[in-house]
Amino acid sequence: MTGNIFEKQFNVRYYEVDFCGRLRPSTILNFMQDAAAGHAALLGVAVAELRKRNLTWVLSRFHLKVERYARSGETVQIRTWPSSREGHFSCREFEVRDGEGGLLALATSSWAAVSLQTRRPVLLDDHLSAYPLVPRRAVEDEFPTLPRLGEAGTELRFQVRRSDLDINRHVNNVVYAEWALETVPAEIAESCCPAEIEIGFRAEALYGDTVISRTGRAETSNDGFCFVHQLLDERDGRELTRLRTRWREF
Repeated sequence: MTGNIFEKQFNVRYYEVDFCGRLRPSTILNFMQDAAAGHAALLGVAVAELRKRNLTWVLSRFHLKVERYARSGETVQIRTWPSSREGHFSCREFEVRDGEGGLLALATSSWAAVSLQTRRPVLLDDHLSAYPLVPRRAVEDEFPTLPRLGEAGTELRFQVRRSDLDINRHVNNVVYAEWALETVPAEIAESCCPAEIEIGFRAEALYGDTVISRTGRAETSNDGFCFVHQLLDERDGRELTRLRTRWREF
């Protein structure tokens, strides 16, 4: 802990890299989630504490930008801090560096405290004690609504397994990202990695649900490829998550 910024170090293990030996995007997200949980515990607002008050944290938005993917055997340092808290939402920032201090990734996120009874967000100041903020954003993003996917080029179905669930007994946010990335065309996934991932969470999926992951190609720029993603509940067509990803060679 440096000032009000929490730091945690991770060693990249062999089973956390992809077929090219690079750290998986889902592992980066898991590292960040782990660091955020550790800091929340120190601040007295961990999920375990919130659940005593019939509350829990729910991730609303996430925006990750990757500069470089670490490889097996490297050390990854996560620095995280809450940057704002207003109304129903608190923003949390992330900075990821390698063992030599080189920048690997930056991310920003928005979280809501949700009532376990109503499943709706509550006003933070009415339910949580104050905690120190560092008013600096890692990624400048006001979190506008992500575009809705029209025609899909790829669709895959995933049934929610027990191993997909988190402590709140709904699908963990990282799993949604994995399902979306799985639908990117093979020729892109074989030659590129996500340079940017934006996620907007809209509803929860539970054990036994079937989720449809849909992906369509958006604009293509000189520095890579862009895709819009949508995750739906197969039973009622309810939209669970929207994502936008940008891919390039690393």
